[in-house]
Amino acid sequence: MDTRFFTQLTLAISLGLTTSLASANGSIERIVHPDGRVEFSNTGRSGQASSSQTRSVFSYRTRDGSLAFTDQRPLDGVDYTVLRFDCYACRVDSGINWRSTRLFTDRYQDEINQAAQTHQVDAALIRAVIHAESAFNPGAISPKGAQGLMQLMPGTASDMGVRNAMDARENIGGGVKYLSALLRQYNGDIRLATAAYNAGPGAVQRYGGIPPFPETRAYVDRVATLHQRYQSAQ
Repeated sequence: MDTRFFTQLTLAISLGLTTSLASANGSIERIVHPDGRVEFSNTGRSGQASSSQTRSVFSYRTRDGSLAFTDQRPLDGVDYTVLRFDCYACRVDSGINWRSTRLFTDRYQDEINQAAQTHQVDAALIRAVIHAESAFNPGAISPKGAQGLMQLMPGTASDMGVRNAMDARENIGGGVKYLSALLRQYNGDIRLATAAYNAGPGAVQRYGGIPPFPETRAYVDRVATLHQRYQSAQ
C-alpha cells in the first residue's frame, strides 16, 4: 500500500472524519460516519449529498508546525489531507431512522448540564442539536468552517466568547449561548430557533418562517424528533 495512503487512512481513523485518498486506481474514499458506520467508495458520498455539501477542506502543517485548514488545494509539494464533514442531520435523503437511531445520553453530561442551567435551555434540546450537528463528534469540521460539537462558525464563536471552538466545554457553552439568544428572539419557538441555527436568522426573517431549503426543513424536523426522544430518555 502507498505510504501516504496508509498515513492518511490512519489520520482518518483517529479523527473520525471522512478522508478522500488518492490511490493508483483513482480517488478512494473511506467514510467514517459519526454513528460509527464505515464505508469505502470511489464515487463520492454514495449520492447522499449535493456537491455544495461535500466541498473539500484541506488540512496541512505550516512551516512552524501548526495545523491549518483551507478550502483551497495547497500548492504542489505540500503534504495535505482532504477532510469532509457535513451537518449530520442535513442530508435530505439520509437513510437514518431518526426515531430509532442510537442516542448519546451519557456524553458531556457536566458540560451540557452546566450550559443548560447557565443559559436556561432544555438539556434535551442541547443534546438534540449536538446530535443533529455533529453526532457528538468533537473533531467535526464542516466544509464551510463550522467547528466542533455544535458546529460553530468562527464569527459566531468569537461573538459568543469562544476562544477554542474545538474544546468541548467552550464549544457547548458558546453554542448554547447562541441557541438561547435565538430562542429569546423567536419567543421560545424551537422550530424557528433551530431553523435559524441552521440557515441563519436572516433566512428566517427573509422567508417569514422556516426557509424553504430542503436541508433546513429536514434538519428542523430531525432536531424535533431527537429532542422528543432525549426528553423521554431523561
